[in-house]
Amino acid sequence: MTTFVLIHGAFSGGWSWDPVRGPLTMAGHEVITPDLPSQGDDQTPLSEITLDRYCDRAVEVLDRCREPVVLAGHSLGGISISQAAERRPGRIKLLVYVAAFLLPDGSSPKHFWGNQPVQSPVISHCDVSDDGVVTFRKEHIAGIIYNTSPQAAVEKAVRLQRPMARKPLGTPLRLSEENFGRVPRVYFEALEDKAIPIEYQRKMVQAMPCGKVVTFAADHAPMASATDQFVRELLALA
Repeated sequence: MTTFVLIHGAFSGGWSWDPVRGPLTMAGHEVITPDLPSQGDDQTPLSEITLDRYCDRAVEVLDRCREPVVLAGHSLGGISISQAAERRPGRIKLLVYVAAFLLPDGSSPKHFWGNQPVQSPVISHCDVSDDGVVTFRKEHIAGIIYNTSPQAAVEKAVRLQRPMARKPLGTPLRLSEENFGRVPRVYFEALEDKAIPIEYQRKMVQAMPCGKVVTFAADHAPMASATDQFVRELLALA
């Protein structure tokens, strides 16, 4: 049995992994899909949210697991799993980045997009308040995030999506070769992704090589839009 700890992305919650939770559990594995602070059903105030708070939640889960886990992060969840690997490398047997931010020490999503010729397709469809609350406009969920997913997945996201705090987007990662660098990693790339387009996913992988890259003909949420392949690939990693 393998324990999969699946960390969701921005504006989301553990619910985003619902399509794959059942099949992985039926195959005999343990699946843990926590809500990050202020996301999903968690009621932590947005004013208290930092990257450290996100990392703390992931580390809390890792510390409760009996054996090293497969730790996957979707989208913005990539920064959470990277920072968790720095703090608990011995608790993780594999990192899986799912159309996610895979960034080096000292970088952040804000820094990454600041060095690209285009603005982040997600942030360009957000409203940002003076107090640092970022709200993704729900009318763009279908076109930017779930553009090849079933309609049921779109409707669920529209219903459950929540605003997020801006601060984690600009917080530099603090990673070392001694800790983060010794954990094997895999990247799940999504060819039809409009949130982190494939050319930018591949830029990150080129800068931070992975032991394996798996390609999905899918949107930004391959767990919803390519569920069967997603489950097969995770089971192969188990």
